[in-house]
Amino acid sequence: MASDVEICNLALSHLGDTANITSIDPPEGSAQAEHCSRFYPVARGMLIEAHDWSWATRRISLTPLVATVSPWAYAYGKPNLMIKAIAVLDPEASDDYTIPAAFETEQAYLPLSYAPLAYAPQPFVIETLSTGEEAILTNQENAVLRYVESVTDTAKFPPLAVMALSWLVASMLAGPIIKGADGAAEAKRCLAVYKEVLGMAVNSDSNQPLSMVKHIVPWINRR
Repeated sequence: MASDVEICNLALSHLGDTANITSIDPPEGSAQAEHCSRFYPVARGMLIEAHDWSWATRRISLTPLVATVSPWAYAYGKPNLMIKAIAVLDPEASDDYTIPAAFETEQAYLPLSYAPLAYAPQPFVIETLSTGEEAILTNQENAVLRYVESVTDTAKFPPLAVMALSWLVASMLAGPIIKGADGAAEAKRCLAVYKEVLGMAVNSDSNQPLSMVKHIVPWINRR
């Protein structure tokens, strides 16, 4: 897959710039490399935050903190590379999917005892403690977190994500490289293409096979 530098060169080509930079960390010395060094990490973070990408989603057992924040029973440390939290889970949960309302309606004729049991994520909030540390607050003991992680290895990016990122970088480079009204117009054009390609990338990622594993409450499972 494309490297950081290759993505930046692709972004420059979207603008009609023929420069071929060789390094952005540190920047090689050209104006294009300097701009890419400044904008590329921001664009990459924005792309990852834009969707719960399967290739950036992680699961981790959270580390308890010695802190009490009412009305929450437990406080946990935030993972170092977390971009955003998706769900707080019971440690015995296989997944965090619920039964769609349509399914419940279609199955309304079944006795309640026949209804499949689905696990719902636990409520949580993320707050900054008085110590300055960010904490995940929840009532779930021994909580497990599904979250989106900051991925810097672009080898893990699918082709559509790479292309979307290149157009987002191009939208940021347009002003400094082209300047004036033309630069502003080009930035707007690149941002529009980015949104279109991002939609394609999100659609492709969301269509990955999904196993709707239901969480069975332990005491029921033993019956």
